Amino acid sequence: MMASFFDQFASPSFMGIPLITIAIALPWIMFPTPSARWINNRLITLQTWFINRFTNQLLLPLNVGGHKWALLLASLMVFLISINMLGLLPYTFTPTTQLSLNMGFAVPFWLATVIIGMRNQPTVALGHLLPEGTPIPLIPVLIIIETISLFIRPLALGVRLTANLTAGHLLIQLIATAVFVLAPMMPTVAILTAAVLFLLTLLEVAVAMIQAYVFVLLLSLYLQENV
Repeated sequence: MMASFFDQFASPSFMGIPLITIAIALPWIMFPTPSARWINNRLITLQTWFINRFTNQLLLPLNVGGHKWALLLASLMVFLISINMLGLLPYTFTPTTQLSLNMGFAVPFWLATVIIGMRNQPTVALGHLLPEGTPIPLIPVLIIIETISLFIRPLALGVRLTANLTAGHLLIQLIATAVFVLAPMMPTVAILTAAVLFLLTLLEVAVAMIQAYVFVLLLSLYLQENV
């Protein structure tokens, strides 16, 4: 029984073809494409308003050099939110529960921010490894600690997104199983458990959006240190 709970996180395949590629490509197909007309429909208007608000909020602490990342970060945000939300539907697969995929997003973006910092302002970038006013005996230890924390950043990005989504999906499946088991024996308890399941589902919708926002926000903070 315990193994079946984790089967939902196995990458599905059909006739030897991994379906994770379809799960990744599907969100882009579902989004409406803006038209050249003056008056758009409500869905495109809402989508444009959301992306503009998010981009303005995200790039507020960045200087002009960091504004080049606006399209990339906004696209990543919309992509992660779409995948996380579609993964909450029944009989669907959530690609962001795979650590390999999340690390594939986290490592290149983190490495790009580090390379930009080393190329544009190497003194400032290296200065983050040693806080100002550090006593001389602590300098080697602090440099090692800050270097380790720097390389842990992409791992923390990927593990945070994976762990939060995996825990939420497992909890929903456990409570849903409890509802089906309790329904014939204790209907009242099953109804109360179903109410808890409904509230947990609403919480998971919020978590799906928040975790995508946190992922992109932390990337923007890493970028802010290096531009």
